[in-house]
Amino acid sequence: MSTLSDHLTELRRDLHRHPEPGWREFYTTARIVEELERIGVDEVHVGPDALDSELRFGVPDESEFEPWRTRAEALGVDPETLSRIGAGETGCVAVVGSGEPVVGLRVDIDALPITEADTDHLPADDAFRSEHEGYMHACGHDAHATIGLGVIERLKGEFDGTLKVFFQPAEELIGGGKAMAESGHLDDVEYLLSVHVGLDHPTGEVVAGIDGFLAVSHVEAEFRGQSAHAGARPEEGKNAILAMATAVQNLYGIPRHADGETRVNAGKVGGGTASNIVAEHAFVEAEVRGETTELMTYMREHADRILRAAAEMHDCEVEIRTEGEAPSAVSDEELVEVVADVAREVDGVDTVLDRATLGGSEDATYLMQAVQEGGGYAAYVGIGTDHPGGHHTPTFDVDERSIGIGIDTLSGAVERIVADRP
Repeated sequence: MSTLSDHLTELRRDLHRHPEPGWREFYTTARIVEELERIGVDEVHVGPDALDSELRFGVPDESEFEPWRTRAEALGVDPETLSRIGAGETGCVAVVGSGEPVVGLRVDIDALPITEADTDHLPADDAFRSEHEGYMHACGHDAHATIGLGVIERLKGEFDGTLKVFFQPAEELIGGGKAMAESGHLDDVEYLLSVHVGLDHPTGEVVAGIDGFLAVSHVEAEFRGQSAHAGARPEEGKNAILAMATAVQNLYGIPRHADGETRVNAGKVGGGTASNIVAEHAFVEAEVRGETTELMTYMREHADRILRAAAEMHDCEVEIRTEGEAPSAVSDEELVEVVADVAREVDGVDTVLDRATLGGSEDATYLMQAVQEGGGYAAYVGIGTDHPGGHHTPTFDVDERSIGIGIDTLSGAVERIVADRP
């Protein structure tokens, strides 16, 4: 069984103790940069130098940033590194080597707004439960960041190509993939690997190429009407809640499509101020998905039409915003074969699956698509891990043995890609 060094184990647990949500990963980014400087990489691009900031999705209100930056500062991160991280411009890109080919590895780093379990839970028992109450690493991104650093440490000075590792922020918001894909750092990447732990695969199982990504679009609509006294002058009101409710009901009426699977969900709604006031404001946060990018676009066009029509029906106005978006993607067979061959030789791997279906969405697809459209190859690799609770639950945790398997598999795949390139 692959073993993880004490240093990387403690690093993963440190990241687990200090989870940060998308675009607020100040401590996480600074700790990663600290590790990169310890390892001695050739280049580190931080925050605004790692992203196209104009292409970010899901950026929170300006007031959200300073508390997280202050918290990171109090935890003792390097002030100079912290100064390089912009407000809502987190993450980094590390470069090792200068030869050909250029191989990329994408890992995500953000956490979720979930309160972590405090009993019958290994992180609580071993004192690395989240210290940021209400937030936790409930999807393994602490493990992903550790894998990325472990691969760099393993390969530095050991191969002739160039390795670029993309420590991507805001995946849970479907917010950071496009900004990183269009940053310019991906332009010369010929091969790209992305990684995720778990996904209902046990420790010792590796999936060489995950497919079945649902293209997704997150939409937020704000309805504006006119308030009035609900008893004395109801006719003077323009009911924003009624417009919102009409929209929600009809979103679920979008026709299914013969070309493949589609999804729609109105996940959060609200509005109004009191029962005796005709509501002048209401909102809905929803998402649409499709088996292909084209099907997602079909769903989004119908959703926008319904939102506008519902507002017009009730004499309201509506503002529609895209809060996150990602295309579908397919892992290239050329890389799937390489990863599968390498994984079969990794200590601790007992099952290798060539392919499996995700059934959800991921904005790593932006990076995959960018490399593929440039004539390169991309694959999304699954590293199985035993976890007591499902992804995005308070009891989620990672079997740390799987982090070592991930490092061995991905570093071996990068070496094989460089060695076998014509």
